[in-house]
Amino acid sequence: MNVRAARPDDARRIAEIHVDTWRDTYPGVMPQEVLDGLSVDERERLWQEWIPNLETNTFVAELDGQVVGFVSVGPCWSDRAIGELYAIYVAPAGQGRGAGLALMEAGVGALSERWQEAILWVATENPRACRFYERYGWDVDGERVDDSIPGASVPETRYRLSGLGRR
Repeated sequence: MNVRAARPDDARRIAEIHVDTWRDTYPGVMPQEVLDGLSVDERERLWQEWIPNLETNTFVAELDGQVVGFVSVGPCWSDRAIGELYAIYVAPAGQGRGAGLALMEAGVGALSERWQEAILWVATENPRACRFYERYGWDVDGERVDDSIPGASVPETRYRLSGLGRR
């Protein structure tokens, strides 16, 4: 498993993983029309903007030379005094092979260079992800309903990881 900083030419593969994992993970959590309406082309354009953003860090995991997952971290949207893990997704080819843990290590490493603590938000109805975060040491810290996706109201759980500067 190789983890490296994402490059703009990774945007297409990151977008594919992003869309595919949402479609695989969120049926029944988000309306099907939302999942069907996801666009790899649109996500690719967004990732082409996000990857070179100096405030954020995006890393990819490669297995046998192929990108199988990504993580994106940066300042918390609502409290810039702390960091936030925005996204971490692994394609089926990388699941169960250490990609998730390797990406988490890279993301937390980048967060710990700038902040003492970080948060992340996860769909409450994604128990596999919740278990992954809890095994890593993230603690449940709150909840909300995310209404930012048109046509969806998604209950989310906030996790917090403290003591980053000591990692």
